Amino acid sequence: MSQFVQILGAVLVLIAYIAGQLRLLDGKSYPYLALNLLGSGLLAVLAAAGSQWGFLLLEGTWALVSLLSLGARLFSAGST
Repeated sequence: MSQFVQILGAVLVLIAYIAGQLRLLDGKSYPYLALNLLGSGLLAVLAAAGSQWGFLLLEGTWALVSLLSLGARLFSAGST
């Protein structure tokens, strides 16, 4: 099961990255940020459970930046 979740997390991050590179998604769009948040969040949880500290640092930071960006976008949309 953890292999499936790991692959799912990686696929979500890769979909966002590839779609961004192909200009199918804007790097500040809700779908792009949500895909990154969900994918990197899943990977961060698995890294923490497996005591993989370097991987946790990478994915945890990626998830945090995605979360903050999504929050900033939601906050700015609400103030217009």
